[in-house]
Amino acid sequence: MLVEDYAAEGKSLSRIDGKVVFIEGAVPGDIVDVLLSKNKKDWAEGKAVYMHTPSENRTEPFCSHFGVCGGCKWQMLPYEKQLEYKQNEVEQNLRRLGNIELPPVMPILGCDKTVRYRNKLEFTFSNFRYKTKEEMQNEILPQQTTGERPPDPALGFHVPRLFDKVIDINTCHLMEEPVNLIKNTLREFALQQGYPFYDIRRHTGWLRNLIIRLSTTGEVMVNICLAYEEVPEREKLLTHLLNSVPSVTSLFFTINSKKNDSIHDLEPQLYYGKGYITERLEDFQFKISPKSFFQTNTQQSEKLYQVTRDFAELTGCETVYDLYCGTGSIGIFVSRLAKSVVGVELIPEAIADAKENAQLNKIEHAHFFAGDVIQICDDIFFEQHGRPDVIITDPPRAGMHEKLVRKILEIEARKLVYVSCNSATQARDLRLLSEKYAVTRVQPVDMFPHTHHIENVVQLKLK
Repeated sequence: MLVEDYAAEGKSLSRIDGKVVFIEGAVPGDIVDVLLSKNKKDWAEGKAVYMHTPSENRTEPFCSHFGVCGGCKWQMLPYEKQLEYKQNEVEQNLRRLGNIELPPVMPILGCDKTVRYRNKLEFTFSNFRYKTKEEMQNEILPQQTTGERPPDPALGFHVPRLFDKVIDINTCHLMEEPVNLIKNTLREFALQQGYPFYDIRRHTGWLRNLIIRLSTTGEVMVNICLAYEEVPEREKLLTHLLNSVPSVTSLFFTINSKKNDSIHDLEPQLYYGKGYITERLEDFQFKISPKSFFQTNTQQSEKLYQVTRDFAELTGCETVYDLYCGTGSIGIFVSRLAKSVVGVELIPEAIADAKENAQLNKIEHAHFFAGDVIQICDDIFFEQHGRPDVIITDPPRAGMHEKLVRKILEIEARKLVYVSCNSATQARDLRLLSEKYAVTRVQPVDMFPHTHHIENVVQLKLK
C-alpha cells in the first residue's frame, strides 16, 4: 500500500477502493503492509507492520527506543517535513472545521533546538518491563507453571495503550543532562538494594514515579514519588542521589498511596534545597515549585509569548484579561506594555504562584483571581478592575467551554488573542466567535519537535 499523504495527529493516509486508510508509523511515500485495527464502510485505520519501500522523505531515527516509545513518533521525518505537515494541519483545521474567512496563515515558527528541548519529564517505576517480541520468543516464562509473572523492574515511559508495561529507558534525548544520570543512578541503586518497583495491577511496591525539572538558569528539581513511607530506606535513597548527582538543587519526595499517579492533590515534601527553581523568559523570572505549570519548552515559549504580545498590539493604555492564566506567565510577559493585567484561573495553587511571580518581577499592576471566568466577570468585577480592551485566552486541549465563548461575545473586547495547543478545538471556538469577531492574523508555533503536537496563535478583532 502506497502512503499518499499526511492526515493529522501523527498519522498518514492511503486510499484503496475508495476507502481512506489512516496509518500509524508511516510517512508519505512509504510502501507498507498495514495491519488494520478498525475497518468501517468508508474508512479504516491501522499500523504499518512491514516496509516494502521506504519513502525518500525518511531519515534515520536518533533514539534506540523509536517505534516502541510513544514520545517522539516523528523521528523518521526530517524536521523541515514535520514543519510542513504541521503547517498544513493548522490551515486545514481552521478552514474545514472553522469554516470562516481567514487571512493567509503565516509560516510556522520552528525550534532552533530539536532535541533536549524539554524542561520537565516524568518517568515511571514498574515491576514489569516491556519486552520485544524477540525477547518474548526467546525466553521460557515461569508463569507458565506458577500462573504469576516474575518481577522485571523498569524505569522509563509507559508503552502506548499498555498501561502496565514500561519501557526501560537508558538514554532519553528529550532533556539535557543530568536527567539520564539521575534516572540511571536511581534505577541502579534501587536494584542493588532490592527496592520493590510499583505493580500497577496489584497496587503493590514502593517506588512509583520520578519527576525531573531543569531550568535554563542551571537549577535541577527532582521529585521521587513513593507508595508509602519507609523512613530509613527513603533517607538512604535520597542521600545516595545527592551524593551521586551534586547538581540537584531541590529534592522532594511525595507519598502517593492512591491508585493513580497524579500528585495535584498531594503535598510534595522538601528534603533538600530551597524548594523551587527559577526560570527566565527574556528578563522575566518565574518561580517554579513541584506542582507549578510551566510551558515545557522554555526557549520556544519565548517565541510563543512574543507572538502573543505582538498580536495583542498594546500601547500602554489597555486593560488586558489573561484567561486560563495558570501561573501568570503570559500576563506577566505582556504586562510592561499594558495599563493593567487581570488574570483568571480555576486552580487556586496556580493563582498563588502567579501572584508570587508578579511580586518577583516587581509588577504591581497585574492582579490574579482564582475562579470561573463566567462567574467572576460580572459588572461589579468590571467596575473594580476595568472592562478588558484585550483578552488573551490559552485554554487546554479541549478548548473553551461554550459558556465562556458566549461570555467573551458578551464582553466585546476590541481584540482577542487565542493561544491554542489544539487547532481543531480552536477552529470550533473560532466559528462561534465569528458572530462578532474576524480573524486577522494566524501564527503556528512548533513547541514539540518529533511529535504531532503544535501550538497556534490567532488574533481576532471586533467587527
